[in-house]
Amino acid sequence: MLALPSYSNAAETKANLTLQDIMRFEQITEQTLSPNGQVLAYAVKPDRGDSRGVVKLVGRSTSYDVAGGSKPALSNDGAYAAFLVKPSLLDTEKASKAERKKLKDNLTLVNNQTGEQQHFERVKSFAFSENGQYLLVWHDADEPKKEDKAAGKTAEAESNSAEKAAAKPKTDKADLGSSLEVVNLANKQQQRFSDITEWQWSYDSRYLALAQNNTDAELHKLLLIRLDSFNQAELVNSTTQQIGALALSRDSHYLAYTAGDAASKIDERLYQLSLYDMQAGKFQRIQDGEADKNGWRLNRYASLSFSADGERLFFGRVPELSAQFTLPKVKQAADLYDETLITEQRGLNIWHGDDQLIKPNEINHYKTEVKRTYLAVLHLKSGSVVQLADKQVPDVNISHQRRFLLASSDVPYQKMITWAGFYRDWYLVDLNTGHRQPIIVQQSDANKPTLSPNGGYVAYYQQGNIYLYDVAKQHKIQLNAEIKTPFADEDHDYPSPPPGYGFGPWLADDDAVLVYDKYDIWQFDTRTHQGFMLTAGEGRKQGVSFRVEALAQPDNAFESTIADKQSLLLQGYSERTKADGFYNAKVGTAGVKPLLNKEVKLTVLARASNSEQILFSQQRYDLFPDLFTAKVNQPQQALQQTDLDKQRRALPWGKAELVHWLDGDGRNMDGVVIKPANYKPGKKYPVMVYYYRFMSQRLHAFPDMKINHRPNFAWYAADDYVIFLPDIRFEVGYPGISSVKALTSAVQSLIASGIAEPNAIGLQGHSWSGYQTAFAVTQTNLFKAAVAGAPVSNMTSAFSGIRLGSGLARQFQYETGQSRIGESLLAAPQKYIENSPVFYVDRVQTPLLIMFGDRDDAVPYEQGIELYLAMRRAGKDVIMLQYEDEPHHLKKYPNKLDYTIRMKQYFDHYLKGKPAATWMTQGEAYREPAKAD
Repeated sequence: MLALPSYSNAAETKANLTLQDIMRFEQITEQTLSPNGQVLAYAVKPDRGDSRGVVKLVGRSTSYDVAGGSKPALSNDGAYAAFLVKPSLLDTEKASKAERKKLKDNLTLVNNQTGEQQHFERVKSFAFSENGQYLLVWHDADEPKKEDKAAGKTAEAESNSAEKAAAKPKTDKADLGSSLEVVNLANKQQQRFSDITEWQWSYDSRYLALAQNNTDAELHKLLLIRLDSFNQAELVNSTTQQIGALALSRDSHYLAYTAGDAASKIDERLYQLSLYDMQAGKFQRIQDGEADKNGWRLNRYASLSFSADGERLFFGRVPELSAQFTLPKVKQAADLYDETLITEQRGLNIWHGDDQLIKPNEINHYKTEVKRTYLAVLHLKSGSVVQLADKQVPDVNISHQRRFLLASSDVPYQKMITWAGFYRDWYLVDLNTGHRQPIIVQQSDANKPTLSPNGGYVAYYQQGNIYLYDVAKQHKIQLNAEIKTPFADEDHDYPSPPPGYGFGPWLADDDAVLVYDKYDIWQFDTRTHQGFMLTAGEGRKQGVSFRVEALAQPDNAFESTIADKQSLLLQGYSERTKADGFYNAKVGTAGVKPLLNKEVKLTVLARASNSEQILFSQQRYDLFPDLFTAKVNQPQQALQQTDLDKQRRALPWGKAELVHWLDGDGRNMDGVVIKPANYKPGKKYPVMVYYYRFMSQRLHAFPDMKINHRPNFAWYAADDYVIFLPDIRFEVGYPGISSVKALTSAVQSLIASGIAEPNAIGLQGHSWSGYQTAFAVTQTNLFKAAVAGAPVSNMTSAFSGIRLGSGLARQFQYETGQSRIGESLLAAPQKYIENSPVFYVDRVQTPLLIMFGDRDDAVPYEQGIELYLAMRRAGKDVIMLQYEDEPHHLKKYPNKLDYTIRMKQYFDHYLKGKPAATWMTQGEAYREPAKAD
């Protein structure tokens, strides 16, 4: 039966919780369940240190540990597990920059019956065959050896060798192969192949196709390996043709591959597409290594994939090659004065007013766009090739439908991304003709349509309504026309149209689709267009949001489907208690049945593909999210598979409680109070307020036991702090003042409860809440000290800044997004001023610590400088921590730890009266480290 360990069961508890405890605290990072549901493999990793892998036999006490194991994989028969083993942290930290490049991943294979382990070195990837009987290990290329000049080698021989090397172009790294070995797990027989650049299993586990390429040796082969005997057939043996992409049809009828002239530069290389009929033993050329009559050609990035039914081959093509250019070099005296050559060496980007994308965004996407291909399809029975995508409609979703696919394009809206956000048009594209039928125009990226399993219908949300598009009739109908329940996000407080709640699965025969509102699940019939609440309105009545979970994945589909009368597992989140529950519902019948209700947060992590077994975690603030297994219809009888909560039970730990209050507008508000481990009623505590938007849903969330840009809740609670996580609700046009109103009402309610020491309340936020923190201290003296990480301080200058991570302009964020101004700077300059902390620094009475990475890729680092300089000029108590070469969230561990320590020192001084650290009173002089050897 389900067991929930209590934090009070600990036999021994430490007196304090240290940073070393956080560094060493292990968390589950990855997990997988075998298809039969009988074996669980997972990886755990401390915040600082090496991971370890674990294999656990479900329902038994047997388990095996793998030192350094990560990225667990299980064979489909559950007999074997494999883990990547990364270089140890100690080896990595000790190594020089050059030495680190030579450190490679290894692989450990585990026999799940005996526990025997086998190790493989220098592994870049691995995979089990579909039947689980074979393991493929692809190795990293060997380090190139430095060749010494042969003793006594003549000058003439050296000259000839140099000339020969110069005449022969250097092989591109992408054309270089490396060794690959295949292991027969039953008899331990192994076969190794050299110079492999691409591989592909057959779905029936009979074959392995390999691309073997070595340009220097003029060796290019397409190999087909018979796995049961390791016999190999050389389907292609060429001295000139580089073998590219590979694909095998699921029935092992066809093998598709590309090949191109190995002597040509890789970016200028045209590839041909060929098909090998494995049953007839015949080759068919689908496209020569030239453009077809419409100008379409294959390049190095062409990918290949067969449809699940084996009737179609999808592949990517391009209208032209995107060859990279090289800057000219000065080779002779005359070149020093060659104007054309000199200017071609320029470093210049031209920002044109009519560019579709602004230059930083274009540059950011350059590597992706260079690799973009446009989907085409080969119909194997007819031999016809149909181009499905092009530059105007570049994105086609590959799925199992036989006649139509969904396609989309953001091309018409790329220019308006700058100020309006992300939109696209949606189409149905005919697989037989390539004809596109537009079905949705200017749809927000947040609302994606869904295509029925047989391709007969498209369901989509638009402007608060649910529509069904009948493909055959080319007609749409509004499904919720007679329904008063809203389908738009009821908590949306942005200056943009509210999104919907999304869709559940389709019935496999296209008869119906499930649709979500905030609380309930609706079932809409595609023929009658009538809908009913599958959850019988219990969601809205109880304040519980129901969603379908743990569906079986069909073997021949890209998305899960359901059948009439099928039993469904629902997860329900209670808006009132912030806890999750599991429920049962039946397709076609209104009503829900409770299965498991505890004061915990539940997360479904996996479902075994060939059994009823599910894997899920449950957690509270004072309960680690350990792993449980159960039958999908019996989660109340779950078996606990891990006990990492024992780490927490050995530490002083607080308790999280839900609190309520009325804000200044009379609205009911929620928040979370985390009390210290040794909380004493009646005692007033220093309070650290941490917030963003909605935080009360974290009531049952286990705290992130990491050292990063956020305060570690458990660490503060163990040191007699109360942590307060209040919900914030915003008003469009006035994000700053609405945040302050929410914060002050929340904190005043906490003071009134007797928990908070009124003169010892700190405020901490990062990014969006960093902005709120910076603004709050200009409007209220309620807080004794504040820490703002990466805050926007001046909306007038930030409005037209660039998000360096994406290259996007920030304008859309203010007009339609998170900053919630709702108008442009030109249209409403006063709103930008009114919401900008920098214009009110003369009012600040609260000491403020600002933190920024000077390579911040989301908020311009200059925003921190503006706030610092304004406060410095006004004579306010301000310190800014500038972490060098760091993005929006600190990445380097020394910086994360340093910030964590300084933040605590800052709050300890102002909220607990501890002596100020020297850096707080005197700052620190600049110093520059010596260059490493």
